Order: sequence, then structure tokens, then C-alpha cells
Amino acid sequence: FDSLPPAHYKETMNTILVWMQQSEAKLSMPQVAIAEYETMEQRLRELKALQSSLQEQQKGLNYLSSTVEGLSRKAPAEVTQSYRAEVEVVLGRWKKLSALLTEHCQKLEERLTKLQRFQNDTKTLKKWMAEVDVFLKEEWPALGDSEALEKQLEQC
Repeated sequence: FDSLPPAHYKETMNTILVWMQQSEAKLSMPQVAIAEYETMEQRLRELKALQSSLQEQQKGLNYLSSTVEGLSRKAPAEVTQSYRAEVEVVLGRWKKLSALLTEHCQKLEERLTKLQRFQNDTKTLKKWMAEVDVFLKEEWPALGDSEALEKQLEQC
């Protein structure tokens, strides 16, 4: 029995595997072009929550690694090797998931910044266009009024 990990090991392994499967499913959702700032912010909050959850699950991953290391001192080499291989697979998926999550967050933050800048530029442009529209609809000064003509030329 010394060559078998404790029951908590299997529970932790199952918990992490289920969590990773759910997280991978969330990250595999197709990335669609969203032009609504609020929707993009909501998605970013979801990804940040997933990152927090990833950090919480790190304890379980550390436990698995340390348990396998402890097991390697007591168990035969072939048993230890099988558990090490299992943990290596989980660690590989974990690193890939972590990198993908970080990448998604960074891309979404960049897109939010660009969208905010675009919305601000659009608002400024619309304001300017409204002012130009008012200017163009103003009554033109009489031909003999050189002062009014000069003022309008400056505005143009």
C-alpha cells in the first residue's frame, strides 16, 4: 500500500482534470468580433475569474507533484513512472491552458483599448461634423460686407 498514492490524490487529480476540461471548453469558444464594449468587458471579467480559479487550483497541482515525488521514494520504479507520466500530462495541459488564458486576456484588453479609442474618435468626429453642418447652413454675408466675409473665411 505504500506504493499507492493516498485517496486524496485521486480526488485531487479528478477535480483538476474536470476543472481543466471545463476551462478548455470555455476557452475554445469561437472568438467572434464584438463591437459592443460592455459585452467585451463581460468576457474579460469571465476570463479574469478563470485566471483566479486557475491560481486556486494551483494548490492541488502542487499537491499532486509533491505526492508523486514522495511516492517515488517508496514505490517501485514502474509504479512511480506511471504516476509521473500522469502528472506530466496534467502539467503539460496546465501550462498550455495557462498560456492560452493569458493570451486571450491580453488580446481582449488590447481590443477593448482600441475599441474605446475608436469610440472616442467617432464621438469627436460626429461632434465636428455637427459643427461643420451648422456652419455650412449659416447665411452667407452680403458681398459688400468685407469684415463678415473675412471672418467667415477664417472659420473655413
